[in-house]
Amino acid sequence: MIRINDKKIDMKHFPDGTMLIKYLADNESTKITWLYDNDEECMLMYFLVKHLRTHGVKRIELLMPYIPNARMDRVKNSDEVFTLKYFAEFINDLNLDSVEVLDPHSNVSTALIDNVSIIEPTDIILNLLETVNSDGNAILFFPDEGAMKRYSHIASKCGIPYVFGMKNRDWRSGEILGLEVLGETGAVPGKNILIIDDICSRGGTFLHSAKALKDLGATDIDLYVSHLENSVWEGDMIMSGLVRNIYTTNSIYRSGNKNPVIVVEEY
Repeated sequence: MIRINDKKIDMKHFPDGTMLIKYLADNESTKITWLYDNDEECMLMYFLVKHLRTHGVKRIELLMPYIPNARMDRVKNSDEVFTLKYFAEFINDLNLDSVEVLDPHSNVSTALIDNVSIIEPTDIILNLLETVNSDGNAILFFPDEGAMKRYSHIASKCGIPYVFGMKNRDWRSGEILGLEVLGETGAVPGKNILIIDDICSRGGTFLHSAKALKDLGATDIDLYVSHLENSVWEGDMIMSGLVRNIYTTNSIYRSGNKNPVIVVEEY
């Protein structure tokens, strides 16, 4: 979905499948919000920016909470297409004055995009902790070392303990076989846990995390991820009941309120 100055662009199609787009540019400065749904929106972005420039818009800012192709941040073989690099080149060719992104999955993406600024999820998580830690009985859990490095400053800022995970993975298939909880594990029994990470697909990592935390005596478990993929409904995490609530944004999540356990903050 793409909005310009908070107005959603209503894209239609001609019978041949090409786009029919209408937008009246009436400001010299414009902010585009792009909540990524599909790659067709890349062409829509290109057409809109060209249209805005043609009609005298001098400054164009982009809010793009989720960076498409961020998972493809490196290539190892000659037959692999470096889609993140080429997507970043596409964005750069639009000559945007600023590009705001939320909690990027890879720092490679922000290194490749010009005029980028990062929206840290710190304030979202701190506000969330006022709810899940209202009785002072919560600790934080980071499912891997990367998440710990990214978010452990929040635990320090709040003065609450944290633990982190070490995944046991079948490297041939990529399947997660289990997860070990490390760190201040003595703080887990009887505590509510807030798991924090940047992105969730089917939720396998968080399901294994919840099982390991429950085995250590955790009480209620909540999850915050900045980017929740619609594929979460294809996994077992939600149906397991081990995760009480999932807190996220609408950066890429579009499945609505299928289940009240998912709480969405909107851009």
